[in-house]
Amino acid sequence: MFAVTNVDDMVMLTVFFGRAAGRRSAVWRVVAGQYLGFGAIVAVSVLGALGATLLPDGAVPYLGLLPVALGIRAGWLAWRSRHDRDQDVDRDDGAGVVHVAVVTFANGGDNIGVYVPVFAVAGIGSMVGYVAVFLVGVAIWCAAGCYLAGRPAIATAMSRWGHIILPVVLIGIGLWILFEGNAFGL
Repeated sequence: MFAVTNVDDMVMLTVFFGRAAGRRSAVWRVVAGQYLGFGAIVAVSVLGALGATLLPDGAVPYLGLLPVALGIRAGWLAWRSRHDRDQDVDRDDGAGVVHVAVVTFANGGDNIGVYVPVFAVAGIGSMVGYVAVFLVGVAIWCAAGCYLAGRPAIATAMSRWGHIILPVVLIGIGLWILFEGNAFGL
């Protein structure tokens, strides 16, 4: 269940790790942000399963506006700094914890939609087991995303095109969430 609902996160993580380019502090910010965002997804799912719905069903698709906004911001910053890129390569230190967490959470509408009913019928003991497995799954996903970003062909592409790929991926994820959730009647 974790793997199926998080396939799209693998692309996002690979992009974020590619932008971190092996800088430990940046890599740890991606990991921390992924755990923070996924923790929020699990918390909302657990609360939803326990009957305390935080968001009406109709509001979930509009979470796609968050990665769209972050993508537009990243694109704007890349465009603004296009002349500085050759002069100050080390200025971009990857994404921040909150940035990764927001994108992860906003991309988690499908996770919440799957986890709430499963948690609701699983009971407390099984729910704790699911959460433990999911937290291990996040570690595996982060390791795989970091591994993929470290492959020479992928690393070269990320260093050359990462400033363009990140906004495109973020906007794509946001639009997918909006379309999939039928936001704005799309």
